Amino acid sequence: MNEIEQTLKQRGDRYGSYRCVAQTSQMLKDVIRSSYNVRNNSLEWYQQESLDLISNKLARILNGDPNYRDSWLDIAGYAQLVVDELDKNVNL
Repeated sequence: MNEIEQTLKQRGDRYGSYRCVAQTSQMLKDVIRSSYNVRNNSLEWYQQESLDLISNKLARILNGDPNYRDSWLDIAGYAQLVVDELDKNVNL
């Protein structure tokens, strides 16, 4: 097994099948895209990006190991990045 195949197997074991994660992630993103603030362009690009990344992490949790601490830390980190950007704007 080459390095890429080994990595993909490890990720599949941890997060669930790529196909299921992708489907769940896209379904979550569809809900987000249908929301009022997205439809009216009320969110900043960095807010939308964090929501996309959080959706992917949620999909991994929902399809794989829900006790994998790093997934939860990643969600907190993406939310913190938004908070940091919002704080920059407050201090202007």
